[in-house]
Amino acid sequence: MLQLFCVEQNMIAQDTLVVTKPVKHKFSPETLKATMMAVSFPGLGQIYNRKIWKIPVVYAGFGALIYSAAFNGKNYTLYMKAYQDFTDQVPKTDSYLKLIRDDPATYDPVLYPKTYVPSTAAYFKDAMLQMVDYYKRYRDLSYIGIAGWYLISILDANVDASLFNYDISNNLNLTFVPVQMNLPGGFLGAGLCLDLKVNF
Repeated sequence: MLQLFCVEQNMIAQDTLVVTKPVKHKFSPETLKATMMAVSFPGLGQIYNRKIWKIPVVYAGFGALIYSAAFNGKNYTLYMKAYQDFTDQVPKTDSYLKLIRDDPATYDPVLYPKTYVPSTAAYFKDAMLQMVDYYKRYRDLSYIGIAGWYLISILDANVDASLFNYDISNNLNLTFVPVQMNLPGGFLGAGLCLDLKVNF
């Protein structure tokens, strides 16, 4: 009976199959692919690198810079039109009246040629020209910022893909060690030594 039991156990053991678990592959992004995806559309490189949390940062930067460019461009156009209307001799072009709150009789040589004060007119003319230069400068800087932010998002995707599987282990140690140092005159002094150890 014992022999029969052992024979049955051997038969059961021969009939069973060994089930192997599927091997999970570790994700390793390709640097070139991440860079090309970031070039094709901002944020795709970050999605490919599985850094989804960076997407709001990328688009918040673009949103702020686009808003800045639109705001400064609108004000540049407004002040440029007002400056042109102020310097021409056509009475119907008076868009500057919306920007200057003072009485036009004191500064407008076209509408009020007898009562305007030349120094006041020159002051407002220079002030509008300064505002034109101000908004033009910051509009242009906003466009440069958009291009720069685009390049930064590409660089971030590239570096992130390059360093995605960077191994940080205990094989590289950096320590500070106190040492005695020989000083001029034969004296001994205390100091710090930087020690870098690489283990293979």
